[in-house]
Amino acid sequence: MKYWLVKTEPDECSIDDIAKAGDKGMVWDGVRNYQARNFLRDMNVGDHVFIYHSSCAKVGIVGLAEVTEEAFVDPLQFDPDSPYFDAKSNPDSPRWSAVRLRFKQKFQHLLALQQLKQMPALAANPLVQKGSRLSVVPFQVKEYQAVLQQLT
Repeated sequence: MKYWLVKTEPDECSIDDIAKAGDKGMVWDGVRNYQARNFLRDMNVGDHVFIYHSSCAKVGIVGLAEVTEEAFVDPLQFDPDSPYFDAKSNPDSPRWSAVRLRFKQKFQHLLALQQLKQMPALAANPLVQKGSRLSVVPFQVKEYQAVLQQLT
């Protein structure tokens, strides 16, 4: 099993939206960074994913989901009405991928970025590195466990 963090803007897709999707889960799409896309492609069914709200008043980890469908073609790249449309993406060789996530847990309190930056276990994680803006971040087992310990 691998561990991940995905950043999402809660006005577009919040932990509550993921919960409302039920057992079917929710498509997590719209990633338009090659490194983040490659991380999506490394996700496996059953992997745990921290949900991190960004670009909002309260930034931080708010919940946990799991991967229920591995990387597939992100359909938004071909939709000219989508903000994630990519005119250069070819249907024969699509650039972008999506995964499906299912809700596991909403944490009772948010673990803020400032708190995450102070955790020694996360010192090497890209999430807390200056200038890192990836929407998909891998977590090592010890990093995942350290975060869970702060939240439970």
